[in-house]
Amino acid sequence: MKVSLFISALLGCAMTVSACQAEEVGSVDTEFKWLGPDHKIVVEAFDDPKIEGITCYLSRSKKGGFKGMVGLAEETSDASLACRQVGPIQVVGELKEGERIFTESRSLIFKKLQVVRFFDKKRRTYIYLAYSDRMIEGSPQNAISTVPVQPWPSR
Repeated sequence: MKVSLFISALLGCAMTVSACQAEEVGSVDTEFKWLGPDHKIVVEAFDDPKIEGITCYLSRSKKGGFKGMVGLAEETSDASLACRQVGPIQVVGELKEGERIFTESRSLIFKKLQVVRFFDKKRRTYIYLAYSDRMIEGSPQNAISTVPVQPWPSR
């Protein structure tokens, strides 16, 4: 019983992690570094794990240099977000208000970039909010994107 519960929890975590993975679309260097990779801005795409037909594009800074190379750099809270309907919208799971659909560590242990989803029933619009939080003090910097539910033309 305990083993099957552990395996179920492990599979659930693996599914959560894979649902929140972003695919790098491109990047540009913003500052040359002699040691390690350059500072850059990265553009990534990820699909909403519970709504087929919606893809979000996230741009954010990524520090280079030695600290960035070994994962010790604390990233800024800046991020830009654009979510779009890319196909027919179909809900494939139970939706929760304010549900986290993407998360990424922005420092060794204390800071995370998150994207959460809301639904405005009156206007039939999904709202995506990107923000950073810290264990002690969060940041007011945020980005928002909306996706109104539209019919998708069939071909």
